[in-house]
Amino acid sequence: MPSLWFLGAPMQKPSAHELWQRLSGVIWNTDLAALHRWQAGLVRWVRLLYLVGRDLTDGQLNLRAMSLVYTTLLSLVPLLAVSFSVLKAFGVHNQIEPMMLNFMTPLGERAGEITSNVIGFVDKIKVGVLGALGLGLLIYTVISLIQKIEGAFNYTWHVKHGRSFAQRFRDYLSVIMIGPVLVFSALGATASLMSHSMVQALVTLPGLAWVVETIGALVPYLFVIAAFTFVYMFVPNTRVRLGSAVIGAMVAGFLWQTVGWGFASFVVASAKYAAIYSGFAILVIFMLWLYLAWLILLVGASIAFYHQHPEYLTMRRRELNLSNRMKERLALLSMYLIADNHFRGIGPWTLEALAKHLAVPTDVVESIIAPLESGGLVIAAGEAPPVYVPAQAPERISVKTLLETVRSGGEDTDLWPQQLHRELAVDRIIDRVDQAVDAALQGITLRELCLGEPSQEALSPGSDQELVYPVTRN
Repeated sequence: MPSLWFLGAPMQKPSAHELWQRLSGVIWNTDLAALHRWQAGLVRWVRLLYLVGRDLTDGQLNLRAMSLVYTTLLSLVPLLAVSFSVLKAFGVHNQIEPMMLNFMTPLGERAGEITSNVIGFVDKIKVGVLGALGLGLLIYTVISLIQKIEGAFNYTWHVKHGRSFAQRFRDYLSVIMIGPVLVFSALGATASLMSHSMVQALVTLPGLAWVVETIGALVPYLFVIAAFTFVYMFVPNTRVRLGSAVIGAMVAGFLWQTVGWGFASFVVASAKYAAIYSGFAILVIFMLWLYLAWLILLVGASIAFYHQHPEYLTMRRRELNLSNRMKERLALLSMYLIADNHFRGIGPWTLEALAKHLAVPTDVVESIIAPLESGGLVIAAGEAPPVYVPAQAPERISVKTLLETVRSGGEDTDLWPQQLHRELAVDRIIDRVDQAVDAALQGITLRELCLGEPSQEALSPGSDQELVYPVTRN
């Protein structure tokens, strides 16, 4: 029964659902431009945490983390074997075990046992006697791990296309061969620096001893953050800014240390699991830690993505369903901006620049550009990232053709309008709509849309005149 507050009756307390609706309204319906800078920043961080929590509760990050656990179990020994072979040439292969033991620290007493077993498996692999086929399978197993990692990160970054085979072969092998050398070189340089006579002399000074000790305690954290930053910048098949990668790496590094401490406490108090799982307990605990490690890495990547793309902070849902009206308007706006830059002789648009200018997510613009590209109206030029220019002279592109391309975009070849059941009354209405559109857009080209006047030097249908596009970029 509704509360009669205007008659002096006591008001009913709002339910938890009503409180959540009010809070959501404050978070998502607030105009950030009307707030102070610190208030707008606070709302953005609340939205970011909400979206990261949504990504977790949706289950995709969890599923991908579990998939990476399975792939890691299959690829861990081959990966270490390849790294061992590379590092052996530099005489630092003995450092693999201490580094892996440091990664396994949250497993408590079990860390040494798991590390010894894995290193034992690696020692038994003789890369030199595997033969061409065995070595190829070994490298393929390692590359498949990195490919799976790239797929998980591409999902987080809303990237629909992975690297080409040539790019994967080149980039992955460079990481496998050069990465371990750089990591252990950095570790060795740090250890040498901390043991240097000058540093040891500074430790004896009462005013500087705590500074050196603090730096020494922070070095492991800095290495974790640096490693995460490298992963966030290199693995996704898109351009990741350094600042966003560092923000994600800092959050992931903090979670790594915090969750590691909590997991170590869990392992100490989980003696009963040994009674339940017997000899499998160590494997179960190891898989749990791998799952948490991958989940932390993916959460950091998600934070880096939202930091770099604040336009996604206005979306409660991951995927937007565009109406036909929005598709047509976005297509007209996109083609207008692309052709306008062409006429003004300035740098072409990238996908990210278009999305930022239109204040919509990048994958929304990509879904609009895709049918325009397949319809022969725009073309992607250059690489990493590509820029978009008109595929034809703007004088040849009619607005009617543009709208028809968008309307027919995404139609499946197995289901065409002509295959549907025909009704004369419906066909008449559709014909009248098409005739009205033809009459309204008669003769209007993309050039007229941009310049506001008909072309004085429009190209004839048989003209061989070529377009010259500006090569400078914004």
